[in-house]
Amino acid sequence: MRTVIENMASQLTRVPGVVGVMLGGSRARGEERPESDWDLGVYYRGALDLDALRALAGPEVEVAGPGGWGPWVNGGAWLRVEGVAVDWILRDLDRVGRVWADCRRGHVEVGTQAGHPLGFWSPCYPGEVALGLPLADPTGELTRLKEQAADYPEPLRDALTAATWEAGFLLDTAAKSAARADALHVSLCLSRAVGILVQALHAHHRRWCLNEKGALAVAEQLPDTPADFGTTARGLLAAPGGSAAELTAAVARARELTRETVAALGR
Repeated sequence: MRTVIENMASQLTRVPGVVGVMLGGSRARGEERPESDWDLGVYYRGALDLDALRALAGPEVEVAGPGGWGPWVNGGAWLRVEGVAVDWILRDLDRVGRVWADCRRGHVEVGTQAGHPLGFWSPCYPGEVALGLPLADPTGELTRLKEQAADYPEPLRDALTAATWEAGFLLDTAAKSAARADALHVSLCLSRAVGILVQALHAHHRRWCLNEKGALAVAEQLPDTPADFGTTARGLLAAPGGSAAELTAAVARARELTRETVAALGR
C-alpha cells in the first residue's frame, strides 16, 4: 500500500498547480492502526487544475475545490484504494507560509471549521508540515518548510500559554449560566476551557497540537501537567450535571483545574 500511495503522490504533483504532497496523520507519526486512513496533504499554489484532479480521482469520487470544505480545510477528496480510505486534503502553500510567519511572531487565529468542534487553530498548518513526511516534493519546498518548522517558535509558545486567560473568562461566564441551570452554555464553556488548557500544555512543551483528536491523552502525559488533569478534565466533559448545583460544582472544579494548570505553566 505504501508503494501505491507514493505513486499516487507522484501523479498528484503532475497536476497543474500542485507543488508537492505530504503524508500526514497517524501514518506519518508511526502511530497508525491497521484501519487508519492515509492522509495526503496536497499543497498547491495559485490556480489548481480541478479537472485534472477529478480525472486522477476517478468518476465516482467528488473532489471539492478550494473553499469547498470551509475556510480552513480548503477542500479535497475521500477515496477508497484497495479497500483502504485515502484522504486528499488541499493546502494553499502560500497561505501556509503566511500562517507560519504569523506563528513565528506569536499571532494565532482560531476559525470556525466543520469537523473541528473547538475551532481550527492556525498553528495546525505549520504543525502538519513539521509532523508530516514529504512523499513527492519536486522543488524541495515542503522539505525546506519542514526543516524550519522543526524548531517550535518561542513567540508562539508564549502566545498559546498566555491564552489561558480565556479559560478563566469562560468560567466566569459559565458560573452565571450555572446558576440558571443552563446546561448547554456551561458545557460548551467547559469543553472550550479544557481545550485551551490542552493547547497551552502542548505549547509549553513545544509540541504541535493539530486538532482535538487524542490531544487530551497526550497532554495528560506531559511532564508539567498537573497529576489529576486528565481525570478531572474527563469528569468535566463527561457529566457536568444538569441542575444548578451540579453545574456550579463543575465550574468550581474547572476553575481549580485552570489555576493548577496556569501555575504549572509558570504564568
